[in-house]
Amino acid sequence: MTPAPAPLLSVRDLRVVIGGRHILHGVDLTVAASGTTALLGRNGAGKTTTVRGVLGLVPRTGSVQLAGEETVRLPTHVLVRRGIGYAPEDRGVFAALSVAENLRLAERPGAGEPDYDLVHELFPELARRARQAAGTLSGGQQQMVAIARTLLNGNRLIIADEPTKGLAPKAVTEVARVLERVAETVPVLLVEQNLALVRRLARHCAVLADGRTVHQGPAAELLADAEAARRLLGVGSTGHRGPARTPAGPPVRTAAHDAARTTEADT
Repeated sequence: MTPAPAPLLSVRDLRVVIGGRHILHGVDLTVAASGTTALLGRNGAGKTTTVRGVLGLVPRTGSVQLAGEETVRLPTHVLVRRGIGYAPEDRGVFAALSVAENLRLAERPGAGEPDYDLVHELFPELARRARQAAGTLSGGQQQMVAIARTLLNGNRLIIADEPTKGLAPKAVTEVARVLERVAETVPVLLVEQNLALVRRLARHCAVLADGRTVHQGPAAELLADAEAARRLLGVGSTGHRGPARTPAGPPVRTAAHDAARTTEADT
């Protein structure tokens, strides 16, 4: 029997303390060497802090190994040069700069020729809007810029934090299509509350609660188990018409809830 390939990213006992407040209490996370791994949990569970900890954007202790190499003591700029691309939750575009200038800033010296052919193949709209100020783009278009920046440099891992948050259904579909294509060649760590998207994209998942890992395993198995989904995520299925709520925590967004939050800017 052929052994399973070693994980690309292995996080063990990741702890983060900010301003004397313990945010993460020992997160374990394994990102497979291929496909998409989803990081799930209710609002406030510690998902964004976990990816920021992996990237060295917050003080952290524990172990973060990238392709078997310990990186927990490395600064963020070194990790980026080692091949981690990051599309943050707030998209992080430079509003006053054009689309082309935002992409140019993401070019990494020493990483070879930036792959603008791939970016424009996946996001032809960005080529048409190259001179437009990024701050005048819709939310969906800004998310295109955020993801496109991670694709320029041939990264070994792409981290996408809430890439469909606040987007109209059409934009969600576009983001899903691109991430599905990207994951064919580059492993993706996806932080997401749209469970329909997770069902479509993710092979593996980890669930956080109160700054700790409470579950790891195949994503399809978790989402097929209504009781486990309700207990860990606060939902029983992806068919709810609104944000699912339980007395234990805040809502988890579903695909239907995203559709209800369609904004005029994204239409």
